[in-house]
Amino acid sequence: MASSSHRRPRPERRTRRVPVVTVVAVAAVALVVSLVVAFRPDGGTDTGADGGARTVEPAAGAGVSGSPTATGTTGSPSPKPKPSTASPSATAGRTTTPAATATGASGSSGGRSAAPAARTASGAAPSAGRIAPGTSYRGVATSYDAGDGNGACSYGPTSDVMTAAMNTADYETSKACGAYVLVRAGSGASITVRITNECPAPCEAGQLDLSRQAFAKLAPLSAGRITVTWSLLSPATSDTISIRYKTGSTQYWCGIQAIGHRNPLARLEVRTSAGWTRLARTDYNYFLSEQGTGCGGALRLTDIYGEQLTVEGIAVRADVVQSTRVQFARH
Repeated sequence: MASSSHRRPRPERRTRRVPVVTVVAVAAVALVVSLVVAFRPDGGTDTGADGGARTVEPAAGAGVSGSPTATGTTGSPSPKPKPSTASPSATAGRTTTPAATATGASGSSGGRSAAPAARTASGAAPSAGRIAPGTSYRGVATSYDAGDGNGACSYGPTSDVMTAAMNTADYETSKACGAYVLVRAGSGASITVRITNECPAPCEAGQLDLSRQAFAKLAPLSAGRITVTWSLLSPATSDTISIRYKTGSTQYWCGIQAIGHRNPLARLEVRTSAGWTRLARTDYNYFLSEQGTGCGGALRLTDIYGEQLTVEGIAVRADVVQSTRVQFARH
């Protein structure tokens, strides 16, 4: 007699059948919903009570703000560094060793010094160029035969031999012309000179080519080349500014020069029917009116501190020095 199995018999699996009508109905409802969404006017998803996101296309021609290189961050990108405009002839805590001693005339001084250091302080003058007041510059001094005192600044012969030629970089298209400079040697000796000339290469930024008479007050001429520091001055003076029209000037073309200004001249303007017109400055220190604009009319002079002086009654008289009886304030 066979024994019965202890395993429980597997219950029979029953399949529950879903009526065909129900399946068809559900499919129809899904199809209707899909058609309604697909044919919405905006053609995208919307934000409704269910919190779904809405996709919006930008209007044609609309600008896009924000950085294209970063998303999800606030603030503007870091600005690009600006190129330095500081004069390479000024001192900024660096010490340089001058090159070998050499002598020569303006523009022919032998040897090259190490690059002068950067500026130690910034000047407060709003119109100052490479040379700013209140700033000490380090360079070298050489000497040259100043002759009758005339030079690139076109001031003409002078009996004042305490003069100097400024290196081309700091001469800055004659912007240094007429500037008074206090020069100090390492020995402690000092001298005040007026810039009347330009010293081209091999003169370097920071270098002064002094008249022999001026150099001799700092060191023996045999020294040839010495290390100096120098800075702008706004000296006491009883002189007033004069105006000179260049040879060949007429009412149709003129060159205008200011002489004897206490502080370096930043610009010269002529008055026209449209207002004040700034004239271009040449490297020989005349301001040119190529079309004759303002020739013989009122002039406006501005120094590097921003002070303005208006001068009237100066007729076009070529190569004649005419006094204005005005002067810039001392600083």
